[in-house]
Amino acid sequence: MIDISAIRKDYRFKELNEAEVNSDPIIQFRSWWSDAMESKIEEVNAMTLATADENGKPSSRIVLLKGFDEKGFVFFTNYKSRKAADLETNPQASLVFFWKELERQVRIDGVVEKISEKESDTYFQSRPQGSRIGAWASPQSQEITSRLEIEKRMEELQKKYTGYIPCPPHWGGYIVKPLQIEFWQGRPNRLHDRICFTLTKKNWVITRLAP
Repeated sequence: MIDISAIRKDYRFKELNEAEVNSDPIIQFRSWWSDAMESKIEEVNAMTLATADENGKPSSRIVLLKGFDEKGFVFFTNYKSRKAADLETNPQASLVFFWKELERQVRIDGVVEKISEKESDTYFQSRPQGSRIGAWASPQSQEITSRLEIEKRMEELQKKYTGYIPCPPHWGGYIVKPLQIEFWQGRPNRLHDRICFTLTKKNWVITRLAP
């Protein structure tokens, strides 16, 4: 076994306390999001999406945040993918952002719903042409014989779609409606700051968690 026990980093960039956070976690997230954008973090909208199937078997992957507001956090995917199958039977998910440049992490737990077809189509039409065709070409999460199968499918579709490309019926967006949001700020000696917002009867309750 390769010994990696000596790999460590001491966090000293900033601190986080209850007096500083906004009482609304979405506003607080927007503040941290602005900091992350200004820091020019590469793939700033990359987030881990964790789901579980009907038997509780977990699965996680990186997806891209494509929008957020007071209602929740939006991402897009193939509705026949593994994540979609999980969400069909167990519509709960967890999101994690890790912005190492700022020594910050945000965890979001919530319930998941599909967004409207109109909203999905609007975003779909904003995507590059190759991405739009790719959504038709790839049977996401399904077993294929080789990459050549996908490439051949792409070539066929590129010939078919020379103008308008409709949004596939099996593709669209989800919104994660948060029930709990935790803001984590790295601190020295692993005594990190963790401020947690929990939704109770439509009110957000703020607590501090031990590191």
